[in-house]
Order: sequence, then C-alpha cells, then structure tokens
Amino acid sequence: MEIIPGIHQVDGVNGNSYLLVRDGLTVIDTGIPGSGKKILAYIREQLHRDPQEIRTIIITHFHLDHIGGIAAIRTAAPDANVSMGDADAGYVTGTLALPVHPGFRGLLLRIVSLVMKPGAFTPDRLLKDRDRIDGLTCIAIPGHTPGSIGLLDDATGTFFAGDILRYDGKTLTEGPAQFTMDLSRQRESLRTISGIDFDLLLTGHGLPLRPGASKAVQEFVKTLPSG
Repeated sequence: MEIIPGIHQVDGVNGNSYLLVRDGLTVIDTGIPGSGKKILAYIREQLHRDPQEIRTIIITHFHLDHIGGIAAIRTAAPDANVSMGDADAGYVTGTLALPVHPGFRGLLLRIVSLVMKPGAFTPDRLLKDRDRIDGLTCIAIPGHTPGSIGLLDDATGTFFAGDILRYDGKTLTEGPAQFTMDLSRQRESLRTISGIDFDLLLTGHGLPLRPGASKAVQEFVKTLPSG
C-alpha cells in the first residue's frame, strides 16, 4: 500500500518492509525468510517497475524478520547495495554469535531461526550516525541491537524507526524488552529520537503514526524511567 506519495509498505510481510520509489528503488527491511518474493511481486505488479531498479537495501537491524528477504532480492537485483549499521555487521557475517533470548518466545525464535535460515551475507556498506544514503539520514539508535539504525527522510518528514518503537493504531510502545539487547541504551536512543522533528513514524512492526508523530514520541518518552 502507498502510505504517502513515494513511500510504500509491502503487504503481507512480517516485519514491515518499506519501498522508497524515486529515480531508483530503495528497500528498507526485507521481512522474514520467504518475504523477498512478496517484495519483488509488489515491485512488479503494484509499482510496475523492474526489480533491477533497486539500488539499495537498507537493514535497520540484524534480526531474522528484517533480513530474511535479502537473498531473493539480491538475486533479482544483483547490483543492489546492502547497507546496515556497522555494529550489527558481525551478526550477519557470522563472526558474532547470535544472542540467546530468554523464555518461551526466545526458545520459539531459536527454533524458527534453525528452520528459516536466512543465510550469512556481507553488507556492502556499513552505516554510522548521520551518514547519508539515498536521500536519507542515518540515525544511530543502539539498544534493541548494537547497530540498530533509524532513517530520517527530510523530504517527506518521515522517520523509519525499526524495532525501537511500535504503534498499534492506538498506543505507542518501545520495542519488546525480551528481544532488546540493552534496554537502558534503547531508552537513551528513544530520547535521541524525541529530539528529531518528523510528521510520519514508520516502525518495524505495527501501523503508521501520523500526523505529528514526533510530538507523540516526545510525550511517550516522558513516561520512560529516568536514568
């Protein structure tokens, strides 16, 4: 679906995958393994564009439900550049061990990860805070993962937040503590986001939040524990 002109969310992909439609195509997050086919079908059937127009795939963090479609998209768009936060790179190349999350949901995630292997890959570009990419500004927001990034699109007043925030249509919440590697650091990153001005918030799970999304984030951050 087209959220605003030039920004689309691919239907039926978990977690959310977004497309920036400009001179070329930019993919932001690629969902769980198997989602690449849905993203490519959306590009062909809804946008009437050639997947080879994809110039960049940006990953907000290394979790399975954000990197799962990369292999399929890279096959269809071999010249596409894969970019992500520098501190997350080791988790996708295999040089860093994946974290073990507690509880039943953590066990379920480990089982799913064994069954739905996305495969190791090497990013083409490692992003740092305030880097520019495809008209977007990278904002380092570590906590959920060490290399979690947000992306600010000044042209449309949109902030892509990855999993640091969620919005269900009524309530704004932070990313789930169970799957967050450093909750204190995540909350510091939320305070960083609260100082940025944007109208539309797009998260890794949930619904778009607009208008006045940055004001909603500011009010939410006031409710977080201090320190």
